[in-house]
Amino acid sequence: MNTAILVAAGKSERMGSNTDKAFLNLGPKPVVAWSLLAFEQCTDIDQIVLVVRKDQILAAKSVAQMFGISKIRTIVAGGGRRQDSVQNGMKEMDSETRVVIVHDGARPCVTPELISETIKYAKRNGCGIAASRVWDTIKYVERGSTVDHTVDRSKLWAVQTPQAFGADLLRRAYKMVEEQKATVTDEASAVELIGEPVRLVDWPRPNIKITTAEDLPLAAAAMKIT
Repeated sequence: MNTAILVAAGKSERMGSNTDKAFLNLGPKPVVAWSLLAFEQCTDIDQIVLVVRKDQILAAKSVAQMFGISKIRTIVAGGGRRQDSVQNGMKEMDSETRVVIVHDGARPCVTPELISETIKYAKRNGCGIAASRVWDTIKYVERGSTVDHTVDRSKLWAVQTPQAFGADLLRRAYKMVEEQKATVTDEASAVELIGEPVRLVDWPRPNIKITTAEDLPLAAAAMKIT
């Protein structure tokens, strides 16, 4: 069984106070609905656990009903950090889950094809992480705005979601996170902590994360939403 954990429980601090980016409109649908529909339409996904802010659980249930998301197993409240939210979602997975796919609800450009590709990598290699090569010149700045040196961009990748893992691998990784009292910004970082290889899935198509209000028209253009 393949279970998706869709995380939409962030504080959206860069959007402004009391604004939940996951429920902002992107064209005719809320941001989170686009991601939900991609996982609903992906034939490799068996069930979805949706993780949202506690005060958005009712809104999330309404979105799921409105757009016919039949694969949702449950909707749960997130935690104070991303890793807490993901672990809350993992507690609700079916016990038969063999591959878990974690995705940011604020990345509406995800496609069923990308989801399936990460799952394929996870089954073959233990994990599959959506990523794209970095083409901009990157400068390293120690402090202030003075450049210290230029980073070799040929070795740089921008890591995104979905991130797919063997369920046992991700459990072991988060156990190590808890033992070390570490803070990780994504699941791949947790897997790195236990010394397991992280395999990237090259995805050159737009996979924008909605972080500020300016990202909404960019995502709409990438998705050709009118």
